[in-house]
Amino acid sequence: MMRKMRENTKWIMLVTAIAFVALMVFEWGMDITGRTAGSVGEIGRVDGTPVTYEQYQAAYRNLYEQMSQNQEDPITAAQNREIEEAAWNEVVNQVLIQEELARRGIRVTDEEIRQAARFSPPPELMGDPYFQTEGQFDIQKYQEFLATSADQLFLLQLEAYYRDVIPRSKLLRQVTTGIYFTDAELWERYEEANEQIRVRFVGLNPRNRIPDDSVTVTEDEIQAYYREHEEDFQIPASAQVQYVSLTKAPLREDTLAARERAESIKEELEEGADFAEVAQRESADEATASQGGSLGTFTRGRMVPAFDSVAFNAPVNQVQGPVQTNFGFHLIEVQNRWADSVQARHILVPIERTNESELRLLTLADSLEVLGEVRTLDDAAGELGLPVQSQEMTELFPFLPGVGQISDGLEWVFEEGAPGEVSPVFEDAQAFYMMELVNREPAGVQTLEQARGSIEQILRIEKKTELALAEAEELAREAREAGSLEVLDGRAGLTVREAGPASRTQFFQGLGIQNRAVGRAFGLEVGEVSDPVEAENNVFLVQTLERIEADSAAWEAQKEQQRNRLELQLEQQRLQQWIAGLRENADIVDRREQVFQASEQTQAAQPGGLF
Repeated sequence: MMRKMRENTKWIMLVTAIAFVALMVFEWGMDITGRTAGSVGEIGRVDGTPVTYEQYQAAYRNLYEQMSQNQEDPITAAQNREIEEAAWNEVVNQVLIQEELARRGIRVTDEEIRQAARFSPPPELMGDPYFQTEGQFDIQKYQEFLATSADQLFLLQLEAYYRDVIPRSKLLRQVTTGIYFTDAELWERYEEANEQIRVRFVGLNPRNRIPDDSVTVTEDEIQAYYREHEEDFQIPASAQVQYVSLTKAPLREDTLAARERAESIKEELEEGADFAEVAQRESADEATASQGGSLGTFTRGRMVPAFDSVAFNAPVNQVQGPVQTNFGFHLIEVQNRWADSVQARHILVPIERTNESELRLLTLADSLEVLGEVRTLDDAAGELGLPVQSQEMTELFPFLPGVGQISDGLEWVFEEGAPGEVSPVFEDAQAFYMMELVNREPAGVQTLEQARGSIEQILRIEKKTELALAEAEELAREAREAGSLEVLDGRAGLTVREAGPASRTQFFQGLGIQNRAVGRAFGLEVGEVSDPVEAENNVFLVQTLERIEADSAAWEAQKEQQRNRLELQLEQQRLQQWIAGLRENADIVDRREQVFQASEQTQAAQPGGLF
């Protein structure tokens, strides 16, 4: 049992980091970045405390593995840069927390460790099946293990864990002390989120309602606006590139291969194979595969049309398909059908590149990169029979048709590449691609002449809005005298509409969501007509027709969960602000770039270079 326990509790050997939100744990191990730890050493300092490469690499690896587990696609270069920065920040925060623990004199006693070990086991141990009875954690089993079976190594590891975690928990309580929401505060928030109203409104769109010749924009006004809002006319860096893209999308041959696979599975089922067993083995729908492909019972319209049509028309207990949808090919078996619902199960065969197709794509991408190192993009593409496209992009929207918004190649286009230079082959979620930089323009500010048209339009709309507000004032008086906005319906092209019931956070058809008009409507008494309100590039008059109060009984039932949720949110905000304050006052020296460059140059100068 002890051997098994050591396998299940190896996490306890890890070093706990300072991330309070997630209690992040750093795992020390292989060098994912490809940099050699032994030759790097110190990469920075925090208030004079050295930050070592090993600390940084441990944080990097942990974050890298987390991101890898949370996405199917390979981590891009842009994501890798984000991980590097997050790892550096994590290590810096860890040093600052250790400084703060020392400054505040926060310690942990042996008795605190003993009590925590006995009554507050780490979450991973609580989930271990050895300590569970009928699926629930059994504290007696755990305590018996500590008293009779735990060896000295395990106890030392457990002690190290609590010596790290308990001081941090004390610091957390000190930093977040005083956080509490009263019942009155909770009710106010609940009421704001759940109170609903029904409204009547009319809009006076200044753009369409006020003729252009009703307003005049002068040259002095244009120049004054430009001087006062020059920051609004900044333009991002732009670049003109030529590029070649190799899509990762499945080809026709991959679709045919997926269909053949689905037909082969169907033959297996028709020969007597158990549907549930085959679904567990073959289906790409992870949510249903473990349930034997069961989709449960669903009503008409819940599935995509092609699937829905088969489910509600096919004979019961007969395997149908392959049926193609955007998800792939489905084999469908209807188990029961009622007037408006169906019980069915399915096996999903995805349409994805076959191994042969994938290998050809990777080989083509490699060939393109090799040729691009010694030839122009046109020559390299021509050698491989690939079309070359042109595209202008900005730093804020670096988009290539057929590739999407690029991430890996962004830095090369706007910082590293030179006109006429050919990039390496980059890989993003949708495609491999290689670019040649034609030209690049730095960020700047539009001249007055370049901005003149948009400024004139802005000022014209402002003046139209002033006229629309004046007209709306008169119309509001009429509506109040009549007791309803309905009196304005049909007047000079006006249409009175109704919307709701809806809450403050929901969309009011024709009026919008969480804007000034909606907010004003919630402030009105039932039947009251508002003053003119600007919202959604429009001028509105609003009348509240009905108010549906929030349910106090429903609030009472969820009050404690609401309190816990809000206190946790405020706790995280306070922690972030507190850590930001520590960083602002700290002396942080980041020498990663200089150290890594020097290390790489040293390695390159050695016999055999970097290889």
